[in-house]
Amino acid sequence: MLVNKLLGNCVWKCNKPKRIFYHVVRSISSQSSFKAADLQIEFCTPDQLKKKPSVSDLVFGKHFTDHMLEIHWDATSGWGQPRITPFHDLRMHPAAKVLHYSVELFEGMKAFRGIDDEIRLFRPDKNMERMNRTAARSSLPTFEGTELIEVLKKLVSIDQEWVPHAESSSLYLRPTLIGTEPTLGVQQPKEALLFIIMSPVGPYFSSGFKPVSLLADPQFVRAWPGGCGMMKMGSNYGPTLAIQKVAENKGLQQVLWLFGPDHRITEVGAMNLMVFLDKGNGEKELVTPPLDGLILPGVTRDSLLGLAREWNEFTVSERDITMAEIISAEQQGKLLEIFGAGTAAVVTPVGEIHYGDKIIKIPTMDHEKPLNQKFFKTITDIQYGRVQHSWSIPIE
Repeated sequence: MLVNKLLGNCVWKCNKPKRIFYHVVRSISSQSSFKAADLQIEFCTPDQLKKKPSVSDLVFGKHFTDHMLEIHWDATSGWGQPRITPFHDLRMHPAAKVLHYSVELFEGMKAFRGIDDEIRLFRPDKNMERMNRTAARSSLPTFEGTELIEVLKKLVSIDQEWVPHAESSSLYLRPTLIGTEPTLGVQQPKEALLFIIMSPVGPYFSSGFKPVSLLADPQFVRAWPGGCGMMKMGSNYGPTLAIQKVAENKGLQQVLWLFGPDHRITEVGAMNLMVFLDKGNGEKELVTPPLDGLILPGVTRDSLLGLAREWNEFTVSERDITMAEIISAEQQGKLLEIFGAGTAAVVTPVGEIHYGDKIIKIPTMDHEKPLNQKFFKTITDIQYGRVQHSWSIPIE
């Protein structure tokens, strides 16, 4: 039934042992975007299907589904046909642009199995918008986001049994676009590959919510004005790994990234940051750094801000906030919560910040009803179909 739904009026030829492609539409266009209607599908043979791990054995990014998506592009003919194939290693020339100049970008998103067994994506249009913005900044080809969403839905449909049958677990989706032209030289690539791989993941907080500790050291900078801090490209992440190790060697879990002489806070690890303050006289304020080029425009960030403005229970501010303000608020008892916001965990509570010779304690989880937990419940209720919402997009 699933195959028939996916293929429509395609020809079924699975009785042949050789690799078979099912052509939904046979035309190849040279237009500025690929088309979901041009999709080709090659299913795994029975011997290629992998054993699915149990939810308890899931480790982020370790297990991968049976199929993947590939779409090639070149400057002469434009985008080729989308192809869903059995999962396989990539082959590329040693001079490929991605290997030498980090001409690359990626996205992170998830598919969720709802309480009604329906599989949904969460705000995929926002991922497509960000992916195209990063592609333009990386001199990589752009595309119609709606077309990739449609192809992605089919990919998830084919491997839908890899979406865990357990709440708090999900299928992580990694769309990636790389420059593959086999020539050295710092130039815009004339060939590229867009591919999507998928990996089932378990609960981020498998042992319950535990506030993390942060290293805030102004000598380390993640992004700067005029740079690419607002883009989701691999070159933003690789250089942070050594600093993460510095934090771990001090017994801390993550890095709080600072910028400028006033030590503005920007992001925490690979997440956006939220600060909840008591302004006095019964007024409270949720603060997050502005999208000024240093901050990644996170989908979860945008979602939390949208919910907070809809609730209208406190002031919502996208403004600069410095370590001096954090320290002052903590000393006055007005620092209520600090938490990260991102796809992997939705929210990550922060318990303390190590800043020079100071240790700043944050009572993030000490309240009767922490704001970060209200956000977590609201978002996950939408993602798992407990609440119907326009942000939750069924794959079929």
